[in-house]
Amino acid sequence: MMDSSSFALAFSMLAALVNLGGLLVIRHYEAWGNKNSVLFAAFAAGFLIGAAILQVIPKALSMVGQMAPLLVLAGYVLMYCLGLLSAHKNGTSHMDKRAMALIPIFGIALHSFSDGLSYSAAFSVDVFTGVTAVFGLVLHEFSEGIIAFVLLLRGGFSPHRAMITAFFAAAATTPLGTAISLPFISQLSGVPLGSILAVTGGALLYVGASHLVPHVEHTNRRGSAFAFFGGLSIMVLMQLFHHS
Repeated sequence: MMDSSSFALAFSMLAALVNLGGLLVIRHYEAWGNKNSVLFAAFAAGFLIGAAILQVIPKALSMVGQMAPLLVLAGYVLMYCLGLLSAHKNGTSHMDKRAMALIPIFGIALHSFSDGLSYSAAFSVDVFTGVTAVFGLVLHEFSEGIIAFVLLLRGGFSPHRAMITAFFAAAATTPLGTAISLPFISQLSGVPLGSILAVTGGALLYVGASHLVPHVEHTNRRGSAFAFFGGLSIMVLMQLFHHS
């Protein structure tokens, strides 16, 4: 029987594999990847928003009490700051194109590493909280791998080098974050663990509502609304079955 730590590591490795899948698809099936990655993002957005509001944040409230909303806000703001690093900007004449491409890639790496911390925190509470919190994070790795690869290509990297760099920045950092944080977070309980879970809830809310949803709306892909509500509906059903 797997314990919660094993689940956390397994799901973080799965996230890396999904990210690698996105990289392989955009590398070898570029048209299909560009067309359909937004559907993965939309589904993940719906699931993540549902997970944050229905499971993670209420669980943190029950563990921490009145401090939880402040910690949720802190998690949201933290992810917003990391998002500023990963926002792609056009290069200027005095900055090397490759260096400009590496700025958002560094932000993506930090974002993925922090996802790994979320895996540790969520599974340290219980397996159901872990699964609901990280399932959407796993799915959004597909589109994140594609985004990292495209940014590096635009920065002048060869396809082969862009593939390797994107893998280490966007995929490998998630299980790394889990492996480093798990020995410490898994020993926590009560208010300390609930505090980390509240920060995780804010982070999930940011990734779903402020990171993925605007990308989906901007792309305006047919079927994206259906995918969004599909992800949200699955989270609602999981919650109903869990409490029945």
